[in-house]
Amino acid sequence: MPDPVRILLADDHALVRQGVRMILDAQPDLRVVAEAGDGAEAVELVRTEEVDLAVLDVAMPRMTGLQAAREIARRRENLPILMLSMHDNEQYFFESLKAGASGYVLKSVADQDLVAAVRAAMRGEPFVYPGVMSTLVRSYLDRLKRGERMPETVLTSREDEVLKLIAEGQSTREIAQALTISPKTVERHRANILAKLGMRDRTQLTRYAIRAGLVEP
Repeated sequence: MPDPVRILLADDHALVRQGVRMILDAQPDLRVVAEAGDGAEAVELVRTEEVDLAVLDVAMPRMTGLQAAREIARRRENLPILMLSMHDNEQYFFESLKAGASGYVLKSVADQDLVAAVRAAMRGEPFVYPGVMSTLVRSYLDRLKRGERMPETVLTSREDEVLKLIAEGQSTREIAQALTISPKTVERHRANILAKLGMRDRTQLTRYAIRAGLVEP
């Protein structure tokens, strides 16, 4: 019998991790070998532990699952990544795919979908949770009726980091310290973010950050 798939599981809620781990470990061909409480810890564990697949919560403190997915994909290009989320949200779904994930699983139906998603990822196949296509088509048609533009990802990874901290209410000086850059550089990033997104203030940036999965509502 082949060795089980070694899985890294990252979620900032211990009870959620416990439940997801029970689902995965119940399968003879799957085994959770590492757990992380935030995105930064997940990135570090990928560097130090032998894992075959990463399962990341979309919204986590310090570094979100989306940010962690981008960093993991950069460091280990061939490591499959699945995103877990409580949000049935098209923006999160598309951002997850753009971050390098091969699948998006809703926590509410993880007991039904997660094992299938893991096996699909290990076969190199994408996993789209049931019902997502009708949701996306309905949302797309609604936006067309309202004359809205479709969302596009236009921010760099560094701008995403700055935006996340702005949305969390941190000052320019605090952001500069957290990212080890100058306050002037933070202000330049902020101006670029506002210009790219066509927004005017922190409130609008915060709403965008929530929709993009950078911070929790």
